[in-house]
Amino acid sequence: MIKPIDIGISTEQRQQIADGLGRLLADTWVLYGKTHGFHWNVTGPMFNSLHGMFDTQYNELWDSLDEIAERIRALGMAAPFGDSTLTKLASIQEAAAIPAAMDMVQQLVADHEAVARTARSVFEIADAANDQPSADLLTQRLQVHEKTAWMLRSLLEN
Repeated sequence: MIKPIDIGISTEQRQQIADGLGRLLADTWVLYGKTHGFHWNVTGPMFNSLHGMFDTQYNELWDSLDEIAERIRALGMAAPFGDSTLTKLASIQEAAAIPAAMDMVQQLVADHEAVARTARSVFEIADAANDQPSADLLTQRLQVHEKTAWMLRSLLEN
């Protein structure tokens, strides 16, 4: 018989944190797909720099998916999966069309900021539950998304 999880966080708190991390996973999934698609389809005078920048960004997002899902599992909960499930949970939308290069940048700024808001909302739950590993993961994700939004936004300034 498997003993119940006893890591000092109640089942209810672990579920709340896992649900929040599931939303973060979903946002990250949609942002990964959008960034990768923009990488494939960007055109124009900024092609080379945006193509390379999007490559770096989608690879970082891909790696983070595993970290987020594995934290959900460490909390004893199932990680959501599947494109339809994740897109329903996400706070950001998939790209409906291929926008112009600078419109891609504007969309990604807004999306990284949205993912940061999701991470910040889950941080409050993890912090209240004294869940340092989840809080650490969320802090790392906040740093990535806020920095990426800043770097993308700088491309839009004159």
